[in-house]
Amino acid sequence: MPSQNNTETKIAISKRDNLQQMHSDDPIGIFDSGVGGLSITQCIQQQLPHENLLYVADTLNAPYGEKSAQFIQQRVNEIAQWFIEQKVKAIVVACNTATVNAIDQLRKNISIPVIGVEPAIKPAAHSSKNKKVAILVTKATAENQRFLSLVAQYRNNSDVTIQPCPGLVELIEQDKKASIECQQMLSGYLLPLIAQGVDTIVLGCTHYPLVKALISEICGDGVLIMETAQPVTEQLQRQLTLHQLSNTSKDLGTTSFYSSKHSESQQALFSHIWQRPLQLKHYP
Repeated sequence: MPSQNNTETKIAISKRDNLQQMHSDDPIGIFDSGVGGLSITQCIQQQLPHENLLYVADTLNAPYGEKSAQFIQQRVNEIAQWFIEQKVKAIVVACNTATVNAIDQLRKNISIPVIGVEPAIKPAAHSSKNKKVAILVTKATAENQRFLSLVAQYRNNSDVTIQPCPGLVELIEQDKKASIECQQMLSGYLLPLIAQGVDTIVLGCTHYPLVKALISEICGDGVLIMETAQPVTEQLQRQLTLHQLSNTSKDLGTTSFYSSKHSESQQALFSHIWQRPLQLKHYP
């Protein structure tokens, strides 16, 4: 698509100017298709408290799990370009679907550190006593060849079930995490896995940790639930250290929130998940 090529050209031009001007107190850009990436942002803020963060939710186009790879790549490039205009020093793709569909081409276009989110397949395969692992994912991730290659690479002789969860992201975005509808949907996805002897479940979408308590309740104590916020934060920290970009200020950093679908209900949802009031701004 012409618009996609134009976006890639802009990013390639911007990256040279940006690299010449990067400073340790520049912000870190974090984005997701919606509110799911807030689970990763919370972990980053807690463990890197002096860093300044910009969070973008592309809620107008959520969920990415139902979109084409071409569309996802275009949106990722457009958001990355905006981040570069805000002079970010690193970008965290806090979305599994965006990572598997767009991170490789994004890294070719920009030189600043780009950290993606990948399901914890390898540690799950090692942790499973029954050698039966399930990965909860969006439809787009389930069909992505990069993701399927990761599963094949790290399954470690485990029986891995890839479980698409259509509709779950939409319920989370609508703040229906505690609804009977959400409980019934999750039960429909999870109970057959438990019946098959699955003892380790990987949350392969950053939205899913927001219903982790419900997942645990349905699965019971005998099932290990694994997510990716901690590994992503650790990788971000390694990249900042490698490029000498860690913020050395003793002041606490700031976090700014943006959504492509700005509304009072969106602000209320963000504040609810963030567990304190926040000011949601319109992206772009």
